[in-house]
Amino acid sequence: MNKTIKIHNKSDKPYNIVLKENQAIEKCINIQNSLPDFMKDYFIYLKNAVATSTRLAYLEDIYFFCNYLVNETDLTVASNVKEIKLEEFENIKSRDVNIFLGEYCSRYYKKTKNSLLIFENHNRALARKKASIMSLFKYLYRNEQIKNNITDGFNPIKLPKPQPDAIKRLEIDEVAKMIDAVESGYGLTDKEKLYWNKTKLRDKAILLLFVTYGLRLSELQQLNISSFNFSRGEFKIYRKRNKEVLMPLNKTCETAIIEYIENERPNITGDDEDALFLSLQNTRMTTRAIRELVKKYTSIAMGTTKENGYSPHKLRATAATSLIQYGFSIYDVQNLLDHDNVTTTQLYAAHKKNVKREIVKNFEWLGENE
Repeated sequence: MNKTIKIHNKSDKPYNIVLKENQAIEKCINIQNSLPDFMKDYFIYLKNAVATSTRLAYLEDIYFFCNYLVNETDLTVASNVKEIKLEEFENIKSRDVNIFLGEYCSRYYKKTKNSLLIFENHNRALARKKASIMSLFKYLYRNEQIKNNITDGFNPIKLPKPQPDAIKRLEIDEVAKMIDAVESGYGLTDKEKLYWNKTKLRDKAILLLFVTYGLRLSELQQLNISSFNFSRGEFKIYRKRNKEVLMPLNKTCETAIIEYIENERPNITGDDEDALFLSLQNTRMTTRAIRELVKKYTSIAMGTTKENGYSPHKLRATAATSLIQYGFSIYDVQNLLDHDNVTTTQLYAAHKKNVKREIVKNFEWLGENE
C-alpha cells in the first residue's frame, strides 16, 4: 500500500518545486535499496556531489549494469542485483565494461508477454552510461574498496561535434507567424479551434516566454503566479542544480501573462491553485502537454506537419540565435540562457556570420564601373 507523502516545506521554494525534487529523491532511494550494500559510501558521495537529476540518472545506469552482470554474464553468482559481492566487482576488468557498452548496450532485447522488444542506444546514451559506471569504479578505487582503477582502460566513445548549421530553430519571420497563429487561430483545424478559443491567451504567454527567455521546458512548467512580481518587473525561476534566478520581465511578456491571468485562467483551489499555466482540467499543465502545444504552433509557422513541429528546446535555440542576431553579446546570451560553457553559446553565434555576409554583400564603396 502506497502512503501519501506530505512535505513540511521550511524553505521559500514553491511547494511544487519541493515536491518534484522529493519525488526524484524517493526514486533514488528505491534504486539504492535494490543495489549492493558495498555501494553505500558511493551513494553518500553521489548525494552531495551532483544534482538530484544526475544522481538519479547515474543510479539507473548502475542498476542497469548490475542487472546485466546478473542476467547476461558469469561475472557474478548472484541471483539478483542486491546479492552482488564486492569481491566480484573487484574481478571486473576494463574489457568486461567495454563489452557491456560496445556490444550489449548498443542493441539489446527484452521479452514481454506477447512480444520481443529491441532497444538501441546511440553514442550519446552510451557515453552517459560510461560516465555513470566510471564514476562508480573511480569512487570504489579512491575509497580503497577495490585495488585497481580500471577506468583508464575504458574505450573512448566518440560524440559528433555539434555543427552550427545543424541547429534547428525558427527564423525571426517564422516566430512572427507562430505568434500570429496563436492570436488568430490561423492554420488550426476546426476541432483545434474549439480548444484554442479557451486557451489562446495561455498559449500565447507560453510561446512568448519560450522565445524571449529561452526557458527550459521544466523551468516554464514549474512557474507559479507567485513566481511573478509585477510591481518590480521580475519573475523567479528554478534552474538546474536548484539555482534560484530572478529574471527581468519585459513589457510584451508581462502584458501577455496579465491578460491570461485576468481573462482566461480560472480561479481554483487545491494543490494547483498557484500554478500559472493550467490545463482544461484545471490542473498544472504537464510537460507533455506543453511540448505538444509547441509542436502544433511551430509546425504552422514552418508550414509542415505537426509531427515535424519543433520541441520547446528548439525555441530555446530560437531565442539564442535571435538575441545574437539583434546584436547582444554571446556573454549576455550565455548568462540569460544559463549555459555552463560559453562554447555552447558560440554555436548559436555562428549564425551571425550569415548576417555579416549579407551586410558586406550589399555595402559596396565602389560601383561596378569604377
